[in-house]
Amino acid sequence: MVNRVILIGRLGADPEVRYTQDGTMITNLRIATNEYRKDKSGERVDRTEWHRVVAFGKLAEICGSYLSKGRLVYIEGSLRTRQWEDKEGNKRSTTEVLANNMQMLESKGGGREEPVANGGTPSYGGGDQGPDEDVPF
Repeated sequence: MVNRVILIGRLGADPEVRYTQDGTMITNLRIATNEYRKDKSGERVDRTEWHRVVAFGKLAEICGSYLSKGRLVYIEGSLRTRQWEDKEGNKRSTTEVLANNMQMLESKGGGREEPVANGGTPSYGGGDQGPDEDVPF
């Protein structure tokens, strides 16, 4: 069985960093991905999907230090669903991507950057061209 997620998108906000009681760093990211299609009349229709991403340990440190709102990133990981009870006793759940690899795909000036975290050099195809640059913000 396979549980693998690959995202290429832009951060919708700066990373949120926190620590567990034992001192492990956790970084939460919100990543936007876009899909484009044409409707029946030929008009372009954009659809933005938002993803919750969680990184732990060294990867969390790197994400917290180097990522910021608007940055284009490659994220690789697996889906996880968590459940808990809120303060009013209601059962809640969320599905997140548990990141195990991250690569910044552009520098602050807009050029491509070298891989940063967890080895490997994932490729998103397209040679020297990056993905479509239209973003929802």
